[in-house]
Amino acid sequence: MSEIAPTHAWFGVSAVFHYLGPAFAVLLFPVVGVLGVAWFRIASAALVFAPITKPWWTYKKSSNRERMLLLVLGGCLAVMNSSFYLALDRLPISLVAAIEFVGTIGIALWGLRTRRNYLALGFAIIGVALLIDIPSLLVADGPALTSDLLGLLWAVLNGSLFVLYIILGHKISEAGASGGVERLGAAMTAAFVLVMPIGFLQALDAFGAPLLVLAGIGVGICSSVIPYVCDQLAMARLPRASFALLLALLPATATIIGIVVLGQHPSPIDVLGVLLVMLGVACHKPSEV
Repeated sequence: MSEIAPTHAWFGVSAVFHYLGPAFAVLLFPVVGVLGVAWFRIASAALVFAPITKPWWTYKKSSNRERMLLLVLGGCLAVMNSSFYLALDRLPISLVAAIEFVGTIGIALWGLRTRRNYLALGFAIIGVALLIDIPSLLVADGPALTSDLLGLLWAVLNGSLFVLYIILGHKISEAGASGGVERLGAAMTAAFVLVMPIGFLQALDAFGAPLLVLAGIGVGICSSVIPYVCDQLAMARLPRASFALLLALLPATATIIGIVVLGQHPSPIDVLGVLLVMLGVACHKPSEV
């Protein structure tokens, strides 16, 4: 089936669910807790992947170097997902999504210092600056300012780890689509082990409400199963440059989902900021190595 469907279709599905799942997660924050929802996301994804990908077998047959790669990817997923949710608890989803891609362009600039990449980074930085709304930030009172700055800190950490996820995701996809998904399942198991002590206590409070548990599982499937599997199916058939170009769609996807699901209506300045970030992602030239 992965060969029959167009490559760009896999990316399109990933683009929708990459932010649809987190948008649903935001709705659960008040009743489950931010880290509790992050725990549900990773735990349910690991549970879905386990019988399909058999992570214990993947670790057994892997070399020491491959095991280390899977463990690093697992750690990346655990911290990235947690910091992503901590950022979403304080900032609009469009801003968090836009910050994710500044790092992507920065890595491209590090590898290929071309005028095109300098221009791309400039577009992205200006776009994020518009989304942050610096004048409002400067006049904010103490608690609001602290919350905004903390949210920006979590968003920057998430954006940095998103770059690492793209790099490691391409490395594990080199085994082909099926091999990449198997390795993803093994990495998700490692992520579950790492996130267990972080969010379990918050998640535990939800076990008395079956509907909350089902909602948490749904967030995991929408956030970490569907988009990550589709990423692997797309990465296995697309060069890194092509995949990076398609990433330009994600800030727009996040903005649309923020409007539909969360009622976060962007101002004209916010829309301009998103468009500038998309322009930066679209025109940057990543290294193929």
